[in-house]
Amino acid sequence: MKSRTRAVVIGGGIAGCSTLFHLTREGWSDVVLVERNELTSGTTWHSAAQVTNFGMNQTMVGLKSHSIRLYKDLAENPEYPINYHHGDGGMRLANTHAQMQGYRHFASMARAMDVHFEVIDADECARRHPLVSKDNLLGGLWDPLDGDIDPAQLCQALAFHARKAGAEIYRNTPVAALTQHRDDTWTVHTEHGDIDCDVVVNACGYRVNEVAAMMDVHHPVASMEHQYFLTEDIPEIIAADHRMPLIRCPISDYYCRQEKQGLLIGFYEQDCKTFGMDGIDPNFVNALCPDDLDRIMDVLEGAFERMPALTEAGIRSVINGPITYTIDGAPLVGPIPGKRNAYCIIGLRAGLGEGGGHGWLLAQQIVHGEACYDTWCIDPRRFTGHANVELTSVKAIEDYQNEFRFHFPHEHRPAGRPAKTTPLTPHLKAEGAEFTVINGWERVDYIKPNEEFHPSLSYGFDEAFGVVKREIENVRDNVGLCEVNGFNRIEITGADRHKFLDRLVCGNVPKRDGRVGLGYLLNHHGRIKCEATFANLPRSDRGPARVWYGSAAASEYHDMDWLRQHLRDDEDVEIKSLTNDQTILVVAGPNARKVLSECARGDWSAETFPWLGVRECFVGFAPATVMSVSFSGELAYEIHVPNASLYAAYAALRQAGVPLDMKLFGARAVEAMRLEKGFFHWKADLLTEFDPFETGLDRFVKMSKDAFIGKAALQKHVENGPTKKIVTLRIDAEHAPAPPGASLMKGETVVGTVTSGDWGHRVGMNLAYAFVDPVYSEVGQTMLLDLCGEPVAATVIPPSPYDPGHDLMRG
Repeated sequence: MKSRTRAVVIGGGIAGCSTLFHLTREGWSDVVLVERNELTSGTTWHSAAQVTNFGMNQTMVGLKSHSIRLYKDLAENPEYPINYHHGDGGMRLANTHAQMQGYRHFASMARAMDVHFEVIDADECARRHPLVSKDNLLGGLWDPLDGDIDPAQLCQALAFHARKAGAEIYRNTPVAALTQHRDDTWTVHTEHGDIDCDVVVNACGYRVNEVAAMMDVHHPVASMEHQYFLTEDIPEIIAADHRMPLIRCPISDYYCRQEKQGLLIGFYEQDCKTFGMDGIDPNFVNALCPDDLDRIMDVLEGAFERMPALTEAGIRSVINGPITYTIDGAPLVGPIPGKRNAYCIIGLRAGLGEGGGHGWLLAQQIVHGEACYDTWCIDPRRFTGHANVELTSVKAIEDYQNEFRFHFPHEHRPAGRPAKTTPLTPHLKAEGAEFTVINGWERVDYIKPNEEFHPSLSYGFDEAFGVVKREIENVRDNVGLCEVNGFNRIEITGADRHKFLDRLVCGNVPKRDGRVGLGYLLNHHGRIKCEATFANLPRSDRGPARVWYGSAAASEYHDMDWLRQHLRDDEDVEIKSLTNDQTILVVAGPNARKVLSECARGDWSAETFPWLGVRECFVGFAPATVMSVSFSGELAYEIHVPNASLYAAYAALRQAGVPLDMKLFGARAVEAMRLEKGFFHWKADLLTEFDPFETGLDRFVKMSKDAFIGKAALQKHVENGPTKKIVTLRIDAEHAPAPPGASLMKGETVVGTVTSGDWGHRVGMNLAYAFVDPVYSEVGQTMLLDLCGEPVAATVIPPSPYDPGHDLMRG
């Protein structure tokens, strides 16, 4: 066994084998995989092994398309051919118009990834699958490339080609411990010796947290028992002249595919069961859980109604084995939070179908630092301190019970709530707040007009449209108050704090005390990594001279890792998170200064406290730090308050706002207003796939700087010209916003993709941001938006249609 290698992958299922294979494809041949037993002895061996193109966003569609291409190539490779039923076709059924609307959106979204779904009616569903009943059925989404594959053969083929490229695999080699050294390299201690390596990868399936504990971390991954059975031969299948398409049914919570001359039928029962919460027997290898068919009888009855032929089919065998889930159902593929040179590829509930793509994207991150797609939707750092295994299990149960029911816009399911709150949460709820969830935080979405107000779920504008409109009108004409909790706040101190930030930021970094600035951090490929505000606070009784680095709530772990990764030993810099210690209260509107002046001593005039100013003060008697910044485009103040004093500050502001009839507003109003202003959201519009010039951030780039991370790569981008450009669009529709991922068309050609969309109530327009081919980025260009299957005109307009000179927020 080797004693030194570049990377050690721990785990020999689809996740580990795919990662090892793709590392060799990316140029790393000196790599090793260790497996405690035999390859595919965990979840992989009993996988139903369906291979679909369907995904909830373009990254997921892209990685699944890679899996399909890879598996097809492997199946046709004469050196090690494998069994892959490619292109049997598959359908996702629907019995509501809202579900069908969603399928039309997914077809629009996938088209930009060169994936072509088809939305079909009930008659066509029955024609393509003769066992399907049309009762209580409207139609479905057809994936022509759907199929299934042999799990063991797939992993053995990946292992074969990895070995051929130089990789080594050690079976029956349990890992006993992991040690990280001061230079961030690792030693993997196994029962057969130690292996030193630069990078370690946790690909351990349902044993993920056994290895995580060796790193002193835990991952939000929980397992569910999942049952399927194989039927005896079915006469209709024997008589058919083609293989049966796959079915996934949200109506009756089951799926099926052809297996020999019968069917494999899997169930997502409501009376579901977690697995391994109190530990897993070390001897649970190539093993199954006890059969429990009584648990699935309610779901089986629905399957009988959908496919009556099943009532005559015998059961040949029953499989009940664990599959892994995360909090949101998507896997964790990427850097392990708080660790260097450590990665994971875990929580792959649909591992066989998409594992090829996950290993592909992970290998790119390990070797090159980033993948070809923005991978935030699968990044392990998207969950933070609230993400324990107990919460994950609660969400896993909910997700399991809704396996084939996609999330609608503005849908927030109830399990695992509230995970994170502030002292204001119960008070805001008492005032009628409806909450959304941001990185686990309960944040006000809007204020309900009454307790029975429950908007319907769809891709159109819902019943909250008028509620949000009135909140925005109050902010525009008067003054509103909003809580922004969970905002990522990192305090940076030390004599070299500005020098440190200057190396990371592609533009100017504000250095003068009392001033705030916005900046962008690039990755080494010259593309957008982070967006942050920098507030310079002078020395005071609250602390030394310092910079507050502020960014999106979701970026808490992501940005901290990036900053710490680039901190040099010879720099006098200290970094500390304040994210969970403070909360922001936003006062916005033309009367915002009057409210602040009423409850905080000092001169708050535009002359003494101008736009982009920052000042420490007291709101009432609550200590606060006030910034004159605005995401709404109106005159606004961000009031940062320690959580212990949050209610006191809130009460003082509410009292000060009584004479002005100040009202509360929520996140939906903020979202609509920021679109009118040309302001972007991190990981919605700010992506690692594009550079700052393509993203319309030219004014924040200073190429004359001696150096900043990503400068050399950015210079090459400038020389080569943009691949896409972000634009603001006016959408000629009043019934629905442009959903993220929707395709923009010129004839039959996709020329762009929507990143954000909403109604601009102050400008009276349906607005969207989109990345489009540069030739279509000029103001006045027109194209067609595929809006849930409906072609709608879209026109490029100048950015920031509301107050483009930013006069209002300057006060």
